[in-house]
Amino acid sequence: QSLSSGLAVAAALVLARSVRMTTKFTSASDIPVGFVEKNVKLRGKLHQITEKGLEVEHIPISVPFITSLQRKWQSKGLLLVRLAGVDLAPSGMAWLQQELKPKQMVWFQLLGREDLALECLVLVNKGRFLSVCLNEEILRRGLGRTARIEGLHHDSRLYWKLHKRLLRAELKALKKNKGIWREESYSERIRDRISNNKFVQTLKQFVSWLRSS
Repeated sequence: QSLSSGLAVAAALVLARSVRMTTKFTSASDIPVGFVEKNVKLRGKLHQITEKGLEVEHIPISVPFITSLQRKWQSKGLLLVRLAGVDLAPSGMAWLQQELKPKQMVWFQLLGREDLALECLVLVNKGRFLSVCLNEEILRRGLGRTARIEGLHHDSRLYWKLHKRLLRAELKALKKNKGIWREESYSERIRDRISNNKFVQTLKQFVSWLRSS
């Protein structure tokens, strides 16, 4: 009898775990605390890119019978996913809108939950065996700056491991003068100084007056 009770409890635990893994999350508050603490990686379908973050439809693991039952009562909604550790520049927003397509599948690894939004590492597939971390790619292209990774403890090993990765990506853009780190060349600076010179501006106005008269 004790063996049967033990098997029943084990079956109940397995079923509960399966239900959690196959549940479709429609808001950040729906996601269990344990998922965030363990930095679980979830899959989703991109719907829209906004100034607040990526709006993603969570696609849970599909399990026969359990999934079909859950679909009958699961609500609809999108998760707000932010690129953790990245202060996105306007050019970065434009690049994301050009690079990512509606309904594209993305993976997002949970790092924290702030203001009903999820702080994540976002990955997209670039082939069968290749994936790109958008957080690093944005910084590598000079389309944003590194920022504090919200949701992670500042003194944790994971925080500094990820922060170093992001800083290395930003440093590559800085060394190559890419994106927001691009410095004007010497000829560009000279041209700007000449065009902004008061004497040159007055001369242009005089020439324009002569032509009009």
